[in-house]
Amino acid sequence: MSEKARHILDRLRATADNPVARARRMVESQVPEERRGPGWDRHWRELEAYVELPGRWSGGEEAGRKAPDDDG
Repeated sequence: MSEKARHILDRLRATADNPVARARRMVESQVPEERRGPGWDRHWRELEAYVELPGRWSGGEEAGRKAPDDDG
């Protein structure tokens, strides 16, 4: 089985509960494969995993906060 076919099957097996998987199917129905840049698949897989996998992700809530004495 080719790598491309494996990716297609993996996406079809994705649970309908994952909103990112649903969004990916909708977006990919509108964006032709030749217009998808490098990293397209990795980007979607990371987002799908973010929703499905429990745990803390790097950065977290603190990443976007400024220090109280930060003027920037």
